Amino acid sequence: MAIKYKNAKKDLTSTDATVVLTATSATTCIIKSILVSEDSGNADTVTVTITDAADAVFSVFKVKAVAANTTVELLTQPLVLAESEVLKAAAATANRLHVVASYMEIS
Repeated sequence: MAIKYKNAKKDLTSTDATVVLTATSATTCIIKSILVSEDSGNADTVTVTITDAADAVFSVFKVKAVAANTTVELLTQPLVLAESEVLKAAAATANRLHVVASYMEIS
C-alpha cells in the first residue's frame, strides 16, 4: 500500500460544477481539508458534491456561505473518496472563489 500526500487547486471561473479531485482507478482519497477562499471582496456561496461511479450526485455542502475576503475550512472530519468518485465545487458567482483540497492518495 502506497500513500501519497497531495493537494488539488481550482479557481471557480464559472458557476458550473467544477471537478476539484477524482479518485483514479485503484486509489482511495482521504480528504483532510477543503479550503474555500473568496478574493473579490464580495460574499458568495459554494456548493460541494461527490459524484459516484454510477453518476449519482450527493451533496456535501449545499450553498455554504463564504464572507468577503475570507477563507473557510469546510471539513471537521476527513472525507473519503472511493475509486472513481469525483469531488466537485460550484460557486454562485463566477471568478470569486478558489478551492484547495488537501488529501492522501492510497493505492
